[in-house]
This record gives sequence, C-alpha cells and structure tokens, in this order.
Amino acid sequence: MLLNLYYKHMQNKNKNLTTPYYLIYESRLLKNLKIIERIKKASGAKFVLALKCFSAWSVFPLMRKYLDGTTSSSLYEARLGYEKFGKEVHAYSVAYSLPEIKQAKKYADKIIFNSISQLLAFKSYVNKKEIGLRINPGISFSCFDLADPARRFSRLGVIDKSKLLKAAHLVDGVMFHFNCENNNFENFSANIDFISRKYKDVLRKVKWVSFGGGIYFTKEGYPIEKFCRKIKEFSKNFSLQVYFEPGEAVITQSAELVTKILDIVNNGIDIAVVDSSTEAHMLDLLTYRLDAKIKSKGGRFRYQIAGRSCLAGDVFGTYRFKSRLKAGNILRINDAAGYTMVKKNWFNGLPMPSIAVKRLNGKIEVIRNFEYIDFVNSLS
Repeated sequence: MLLNLYYKHMQNKNKNLTTPYYLIYESRLLKNLKIIERIKKASGAKFVLALKCFSAWSVFPLMRKYLDGTTSSSLYEARLGYEKFGKEVHAYSVAYSLPEIKQAKKYADKIIFNSISQLLAFKSYVNKKEIGLRINPGISFSCFDLADPARRFSRLGVIDKSKLLKAAHLVDGVMFHFNCENNNFENFSANIDFISRKYKDVLRKVKWVSFGGGIYFTKEGYPIEKFCRKIKEFSKNFSLQVYFEPGEAVITQSAELVTKILDIVNNGIDIAVVDSSTEAHMLDLLTYRLDAKIKSKGGRFRYQIAGRSCLAGDVFGTYRFKSRLKAGNILRINDAAGYTMVKKNWFNGLPMPSIAVKRLNGKIEVIRNFEYIDFVNSLS
C-alpha cells in the first residue's frame, strides 16, 4: 500500500518527462503480440513471457491478452509473474535453494529443474505441481559464446541421456533452451528434427515440451507459415503441448531510450556526451560489444556518441549526421526494451532513466521516476 502511494506521488510530482527515460510504445508492442496470436492459432503452441528480458509490468495488461503467462529464472521473477501477470507461471532456476523452492511452489504452476540432482533433492517438496527438467541437446544457435547454452562445459541442462531416461518418469515436461536471436528457420527446423530423433523416447513419456526463447519469429520476413507447420507437426507426432518462452521476440523495436546531449568534445573525432550510460542503462551493448541503434540517416558530420560515466569504454557507437550536433539535442536510442530495464543499475550514482509508456490511445503515462532516495536505499 505504501509503495503504491509512493509511485502515485512520484507520477504526480513529475508530469513532464526529463531525459534520460525509457519510452515503451504499446502500439509497437501490439504489432509483435498480433504475430504471436497468429502463430498460436495456427500451431497450437503456447507462449510465456521471459521476464529475464522484460519485466515492465505496467504493460502486462496488454500483453496478458495475447500471452499465456510468464517464465522466470529466479524466485523473485516467479513471484512477479504470479502477482503482476497472472495466468501460467513457469519457474526455472539454474539452481534452487530449499527455502526458494518452498517459496516458488506458492507461485508456480510448473517448476523446471536444471539438473537431475536438484530434481531428486526437491521433488518431494513440489509434488503437487507440474515438474519439468531442462535438457542440453548439445546443439545451439548463438552468435556469442557468452550466450551459447551449449558452449563447452555448459552447466545449463542435463547432458547424459541414459540418466535422463531413468528420470523421465519423474517429470511432466522438458525444456530445451538452445537459441539466441535465431532468425534462421532452416536451422531451427533442422534442430527440431535432431531433437525429435535423439530424444523420442523421452518425448513420448511427457505431456509438454518448451523450446525456450531466442527464436526471432517476429522479424520481418520470417516464414511464419513454415514455422507453424513445423510446430504443429511436432506436437501431433508426440501428442504433447509445445511452449515457447520469448523475450526479445515479444518486445523487439517497442521502446526507446531517450537521451540529451550534454557536451561536445573532440579528441581526433567529435564526441557527443549524453546524459545516459551503456554501463548503467544499456549494459548488453557493453557486454556484447554492440553499437546502439540510432537512426542518424547518414551525412557528413561524424560523431561518437558516448555516455557520461567514468568508464573509458562507455560508448554507444559512431554515427554520421546531416547536421552538426550541439548540447541540448535529443537523441533516441531504438530497440531499447530488452535486457535494459531489468539490468539498469546505479553505476557512478548516475540518475536512473524514468520509465514511461505511450498507450494505445496516444497518451504518454509516466510510470516511474527515480530519485536520490532510490539510490540511497539500494545501498547500505
């Protein structure tokens, strides 16, 4: 109650947005959700939102109309899905503690274990829930070793098939999460065929299978009809329910990080310093050494866009503009929904971006502003 009053106070206190802020567009989000609705109807698959990618519960009322629930990677995410989204709650964790399992069973419909040892240790505590087990098929699609679920010495999922077969009678379903931004349908199709052959004995013993997330089926030009036929065929062959756990595919291109240029400096190149930071506000850019998506439209004026933290490599990228930039200009960083708001932090004590939503009716609603008190309360 007190927390809700605090949020209302913050919204009323700051009617006008000041940079930096994340702006989520419900209309853009709806475009992706409509594609998912189409796939659900044609394939029979179910879709649960991966909260590790996007947990902005202010737009859950819209997402709830099209998705079947949420999937989590921790106790807190499972609770968030239960309290803020509703519908199905899938609870997965690389490793649970006993106190977490006792809590998770309060919120989850399905509890998915990462290993057989955890399954055996905790099954008796959750035997009234549907139980799943993650399998590492030894194949994957990822452009980054850091994000490759089947990388060498991966701890993610069960590798030993003989042990898996012995434990199959203990579970209701299995999960294969082996993709990262896979927009190649032929690769996905071939991997499904591989899984069908290698794990047919397991698949015939369970009621459902999840193919995880990381499949970019909302990308323009993706062969949706082929995708639907593949999933429907798989589901029919093994008489089971197929789930997907999309993150980026749901929210791609649906938000911006809006920043303001504070200064222009030169050190062999013109550098525009904005009131944001890759380290604090778009960490994946730094982690994977990616450039931010900024629509500069080309031109003869070349600028490096940099953050204002003390980290020397706090750089969004280098772009060309048709006119000179100056302090006070607004820069919009596109595709800023996934792995941003869930990873934002207080590095350097920089102001944390506000969160705003442009609703379907065109009204911009300020959901949350962050102030010094939030910074202080995050510390000890």
